[in-house]
Amino acid sequence: MEIGLGLDASLGLSFEDQVQLAREAAELDYGSLWTPEGAGLDGFQLCLLRWQGTREVITGGLTTGIGVAPIAYRSPVGFAVSAATLGALTGGRFILGIGSGGIYRPATRRALGFRTASALAATRDYLATIRALLAGETLDYEGEAVTLRELRLQIERPPRVPVYLAALGPEMLRLGGELADGIVLNWCSAEQIGWSRERVAEGASRTGRDPSEVRIAEYIRVCVDEDAAVARDAFARSSLGYMLGAAVPTERERAFGYRAHFERMGFTDELADLDRMRLEGADHDDLVEAVPDELLRRLGYFGTAEGAAAALADLGAGLDSAIVRVVVARPTLDSVRAAMEACRPALVA
Repeated sequence: MEIGLGLDASLGLSFEDQVQLAREAAELDYGSLWTPEGAGLDGFQLCLLRWQGTREVITGGLTTGIGVAPIAYRSPVGFAVSAATLGALTGGRFILGIGSGGIYRPATRRALGFRTASALAATRDYLATIRALLAGETLDYEGEAVTLRELRLQIERPPRVPVYLAALGPEMLRLGGELADGIVLNWCSAEQIGWSRERVAEGASRTGRDPSEVRIAEYIRVCVDEDAAVARDAFARSSLGYMLGAAVPTERERAFGYRAHFERMGFTDELADLDRMRLEGADHDDLVEAVPDELLRRLGYFGTAEGAAAALADLGAGLDSAIVRVVVARPTLDSVRAAMEACRPALVA
């Protein structure tokens, strides 16, 4: 199992911090560096910045990846052009991850001007066309969300850029098994990793692929501090937005996105209890305190440094790549470094 490192916008890193932590990750022998992308800093630029920093430590630099970019933020051609360029600049040390984001919600589609209602159909269109463009093909494609006529990238022989798909539900996992180079999971129990692999294998069988061709990666949150209670509080806060969403969901909304994902893992009753607290006026601090520790420990690690590496190995069982997604207990670079040090690959192995 390869051990990667995920650094996101919640850490408040400056550009100088990005370069310095990338160097330190390379010195600690991490195998890859990852960033999620939102409506903030450009993920391609961050990957290039980090890769340049690691070249001072490793010949050729460390592989970097975007895990993941919501498809509605760019066109397939925009994704392919940027990915091919970064692949060429890094000598093939770049991975593009894409995902449907929140386009299953009508409000999100309206906000982004995205008209296709089916998140699955739109993701299929993006995945198929981006991969074909990166392979140098001339495309004549018409789908539900994407239409391209006789289009080819004007880049001669770009290095191969793997395209990973963010997937949680069964049909998106099957789509990844059918078309993607890899899958990016998020907030999974160890049991859910195995379930996800089975769905990927079902998708691979549709096109006669060997399921082992599809690499499975996952962000695993890690929060380390000498005060385990402080680490627990920060970890719980990082999870609530995913578990609960901005408001108590309707029955229909519970069937989609992260809420459906957490309920598939058996957390329906726990989330219902938290929803009842919200309806009764509980504030965010009350919810943080009320999240069961057992639930949190099935999804990631919080506590002192001594237990982090063993927990990561257990949580990542069945993965090809376990990505340490750093959650800081305190708003300092030392808090970031604490998680990096505690989960450095030599300790996990």
